[in-house]
Amino acid sequence: MNILVAINKSYTSQMVTLLKSIEKTNKNKEINVYVLNREIEALEEENILKKFINNNIKINFIKIDNKEIEKFPVYEKRYPVEIYFRLFATKYLPKDINRILYLDVDIIVINSLDKLYNMDFENNLFIGSTHINKNLHKFNINRFGVDKNHFYVNTGVLMMNLEELRKIPVEKEVISFIKKYKTKLMLPDQDIIFALYGNRIKEVDSLIYNLGDRDIRKYNLLNKEQIDLDWVKKHSVIIHYYGRNKPWNKNYNGILNYFYNEIVK
Repeated sequence: MNILVAINKSYTSQMVTLLKSIEKTNKNKEINVYVLNREIEALEEENILKKFINNNIKINFIKIDNKEIEKFPVYEKRYPVEIYFRLFATKYLPKDINRILYLDVDIIVINSLDKLYNMDFENNLFIGSTHINKNLHKFNINRFGVDKNHFYVNTGVLMMNLEELRKIPVEKEVISFIKKYKTKLMLPDQDIIFALYGNRIKEVDSLIYNLGDRDIRKYNLLNKEQIDLDWVKKHSVIIHYYGRNKPWNKNYNGILNYFYNEIVK
């Protein structure tokens, strides 16, 4: 199983927590982790590797030195330049890897990843889920002038079909798109994938593979059957603390910090 993350030095502890959760829930699996970064120093790499000496996780640090990417628009700490690294994964990953699961590091895995990881791409480039409603979907279609069948994926959880992506001049297309739409980008990496490749994304259920507290509140308002912790433990695979509501912050609001606390305790 191949896992991809992209971080800066501010999120190494969150990455360790994510990997610990994968280790706990995907035992007896050989897991290769590829860490795209531009500023993790050798000593920090060594400290991270020490935490995973006696288990099934192998961590590979890959330095990104790309002057073109560094020119891409960033938005304070929330959207640093590292958000673009996943778009260029085929350039930096080993050529013998045909599929990989990208995960943001504000994520906890609570059940086996097997079903998602081995899912048939059906000739799509990506597999993922969305958190936006129909009105926002229409807004994004109009914003970039694309077909209505384009899917706006949350890029925090993204199965990537590397074999198919290598057939496309992704780097050239992304750079060209950013130059053209730089002032229109709101969630940069998501906007780019939506506009360029949104018609080649296979959708999976966000309640299972990309669950946040916001999703629970929305679902419980609209449905008689309620989502609680027992439901999440039984049905969900990936917990995503997307947005500003992070379990390591004092102002966290929700029930899903239970899973984060289980790993860091």
